[in-house]
Amino acid sequence: MTVARDFVILSLVRFFLRGVRRRISCTNNKVTGLKKSLKNFKIGSTLFISCALIYFEVITKLLTCDTFFNIGLVFMPIFSVAVALLIVTATDFMSVKAAKIFTGVCLCVIAFIHAAQIVYYSVFNKYLIFYSITAGGVGNVLDGGAIQTTLKSILGGVPAMLAFSIPIILMFRFGGKKILFSRISWLGLLLRFVPAIVVYISTVLIVGAVPELSTIQSGTFDPNLSVGKFGLIRTEILDLKYNLFGIDQKIEILEENPLDNTSSNEPSKEPPEVVYTPNVMNIDFNSLLANETDETYKMLNEYFSTREPTQKNEYTGMYKGYNLISITAEGFSPYCIDPDLTPTLYKMSTEGFKFNNFYTPVWGVSTSDGEYVHCTGLIPKSGVWSFYKSGSNYMPFCLGNMFRSIGVDKTFAYHNNSYTFYRRDISHPNMGYIYKGYGSGVEEYVKKQWPQSDLELISGSVKDYLSDDKPFMAYYMTVSGHLEYNFIGNMMAYKNRDAVKDLDCSETLKAYYACNIELDKAMEKLLLELEKAGVLDKTVISITPDHYPYGLEQDGNDKYSVWREMLGHDVETEFELYKSSFILYCAGTKNAPTIDKYCAAIDILPTVLNLFGFEYDSRLLMGNDILSDTSDLVIMSNRSFITDRGKYSATEKTFTAFEGKEFASEEEQNDYVQNVRKIINNKFSVSTKILEKDYYRYLFKK
Repeated sequence: MTVARDFVILSLVRFFLRGVRRRISCTNNKVTGLKKSLKNFKIGSTLFISCALIYFEVITKLLTCDTFFNIGLVFMPIFSVAVALLIVTATDFMSVKAAKIFTGVCLCVIAFIHAAQIVYYSVFNKYLIFYSITAGGVGNVLDGGAIQTTLKSILGGVPAMLAFSIPIILMFRFGGKKILFSRISWLGLLLRFVPAIVVYISTVLIVGAVPELSTIQSGTFDPNLSVGKFGLIRTEILDLKYNLFGIDQKIEILEENPLDNTSSNEPSKEPPEVVYTPNVMNIDFNSLLANETDETYKMLNEYFSTREPTQKNEYTGMYKGYNLISITAEGFSPYCIDPDLTPTLYKMSTEGFKFNNFYTPVWGVSTSDGEYVHCTGLIPKSGVWSFYKSGSNYMPFCLGNMFRSIGVDKTFAYHNNSYTFYRRDISHPNMGYIYKGYGSGVEEYVKKQWPQSDLELISGSVKDYLSDDKPFMAYYMTVSGHLEYNFIGNMMAYKNRDAVKDLDCSETLKAYYACNIELDKAMEKLLLELEKAGVLDKTVISITPDHYPYGLEQDGNDKYSVWREMLGHDVETEFELYKSSFILYCAGTKNAPTIDKYCAAIDILPTVLNLFGFEYDSRLLMGNDILSDTSDLVIMSNRSFITDRGKYSATEKTFTAFEGKEFASEEEQNDYVQNVRKIINNKFSVSTKILEKDYYRYLFKK
């Protein structure tokens, strides 16, 4: 019995010990397997590259984005890790030495892109798009004479470049010892490649499910918004996808309701019984809808057929038969209008129409997009040179073409910088102008310097259209107000330095005022020549900037110090920064009205078309006649907006109602905001498709 009992006990002990041994062996095998798996995964190199890319993104976000703490801090690391996994996966097909070199080169390229974007952003407050590179943007800068600006910007970017070099130095110094680089492992390849694709695609799908983010990613792509939300790496991928390879963007027309007709304009002086007709043309949208098979054209036809047109008004045809001189003034602003420094601009702004709440947003391609909005009444497509792209389109509503349609053959456009800059040699003749720039005519009277003189441009060009008594239309894109604002590299500031030497302000601000004195002298000369020709009181002059003077902004923490000096208070950067000037002056106009409506550069074209009594269809432009009874609407490039009810910040996702314009409930306010946002999204989408599909040609030439 005892023997049997001992045998059973010994058997149990042996069984237990065998189990323990197997468990230990299994555990050891698992530990070994885990180590092997981690090695196959190349955890060292993956972690290092991921950290390097996140490091690049964080520096870029800190130096270029107004808001650092937002959803971008979630998506930015995810996209960085996904790209890091793909880089490491590529090294599986290389030797250890080649893998180290390849990884270092990848980091150098990505670091260079981040540094270049920081430099570009420091000048233009926008990110450089691939389209600008492929379209010859670098050559344009050098040909245009802005070399000093370019060199200064590059020097300003040196600290960022040094910061970006740290991971690269670590890569080449410790890459072989501390960071795992091994030969191809199919298990490791699957462990990295599959998660990279899954993480990237799933994140893209998650983003696509959120309307706020989907618009940025797959709607009308905006690099500034994209960098803030997703990081620069994802933005560059989108930029390549949408623009370099011409992949179509998702466009959707959202159902919208008209805004309340609560315009800020003065009450009409006409008797109440006057009934105005809409500014529309005879377009049979019903027939077009019934016979159209192309989905985009069909969508556009349906949208325009349901849009509310603007009504003609007491100002319709006020300047019918007059001449017009339209000016896009480089870097102009209301702050350089002064009775002593710029008396002619002051006279024109105070004796002409007064637009108290006018804004000039900055768009993706800076000056060119600012011109495009002014001249076409459309929102530019992000990521391309919209003006250049429109050069092969039919553009019937541009002022040169409109004046030619009524028999005016003296329609000229001028630019005192290189005539090919931003390919104006393509876009401007297409608007109906005989175009002259430096290199195609104006060099006969404009001296080669940087920037060139607006006074010389006006003095030499007026003979083209004032040589006889025939009607004319002239368009100018000036350059004297261009940055940099100093007395060393800005020849216009240097030329007029004595006029500002006693001002109690910084050298930067003095230089800004000084170079705009050149524009004032040009306007003085223009008025004098018009008077000598006997057409001063029959010529309307329109002046508006291409963008706000972002050259006033400083490097370092106190970016807007010059703005504070100029305004006397800290500038609010979502809206106030873009408050601008629209001068509409005719010497023959008495008691020109004051307009309090919130309006913007996109509204200038329809306003001028109505004033000159042209036949046009107000439904086909994205701006509105400012003098009509339509509701106030200012659209910023990031889709923030101002209406007569208040301001909506797209960055903060908040709406602030004006005093006395509050809503009865939060629900009513939310409904209002959502409807305005739909209206704005539609304007972006439709503007893009008008450009892409040459819609006006389809509509009028079919």
